[in-house]
Amino acid sequence: MRKSFEIAGITVAPGSRTVVDLPMPKQSNHSNMNMPLHVVHGRRNGPVLFISAAIHGDELNGIEVIRRVLAHKSIAKIAGTLIAIPVVNSYGLIQQSRYLPDRRDLNRSFPGSQKGSLAARLAHLFVEEVVSKCTHGIDLHTGAVHRSNLPQIRADLDDDETRKLAESFGVPVLLNASLRDGSLRGACKEYGISVLLYEAGEALRYDESSIRAGVTGVMNVMRTLGMLTASRRKGRAYEPYIARKSVWVRATESGMMRMIVSQGEHVAKGELLGYIDDPYSGGQHAVNATHEGVVIGRLELPMVHEGDAVVHIACFEDSVSDVADEVESFQIDYTEDQIGD
Repeated sequence: MRKSFEIAGITVAPGSRTVVDLPMPKQSNHSNMNMPLHVVHGRRNGPVLFISAAIHGDELNGIEVIRRVLAHKSIAKIAGTLIAIPVVNSYGLIQQSRYLPDRRDLNRSFPGSQKGSLAARLAHLFVEEVVSKCTHGIDLHTGAVHRSNLPQIRADLDDDETRKLAESFGVPVLLNASLRDGSLRGACKEYGISVLLYEAGEALRYDESSIRAGVTGVMNVMRTLGMLTASRRKGRAYEPYIARKSVWVRATESGMMRMIVSQGEHVAKGELLGYIDDPYSGGQHAVNATHEGVVIGRLELPMVHEGDAVVHIACFEDSVSDVADEVESFQIDYTEDQIGD
């Protein structure tokens, strides 16, 4: 008989699921705050996987990804244990803000401290109650306000196990991303946990194709880990391409940006990306690609200041046209009306 799972003082029996409300510091008006942990503890042995969303409170796609994953009928028969946290930063969600009330970025505050700032205390709580109990993780993100991201996985792709999981997720673009100080990925590495970071869409918006790709990707990873049985439906497998470098093209002038490139588009070095128009003088300034690659992020707001990041380009050692073709097929498939299981 498999043992029960202990989390935040709650015992979860094998073959059962529950929601644990993890107490967080109260708001200034003394309102109670909790972090919801959806725990599914399978009857069979297996990995312990966490899926987290809204570490940045304005990043919403992951919340819906987790809702759909938890609603999937196959979750009831998993091997191992799933801990799903749809909203990590409830304070930011309420305020529609990336940050915490202390204006700190939670994803620059790990591993945190029990006696530190609000951000440090929340990071410490998450590490102690969630990270320390897991073997693997998937952290769901979007682009920032007015910036959209092509669905992509960011991870330490020099680690064999992490790379295997990243390739199984099912998106064409994998970005080999270095660890940032204070990030959740950095804290997980200290525990020997393989973590994928899924980036897709834009802050404060639901993007249906990004959500669909996220749900399919999470389920693919769970199958690769042996938590779920293989699907009887055979969807298309996308060729994963690894980018070991990415660059932001920045505005050379202030004004109104007219973007002429789309997400996933292949751009050559020097290619025209758009124009910055000066509504006061009537002048026009071209914005050109500084590198060859595929567009994986772009500014969606026309107003720009000199120095603003406007287009994010991933650079590949493989044929860039091949990558762009695969991305195009991926985008077409995920804008159709049916979702993979």
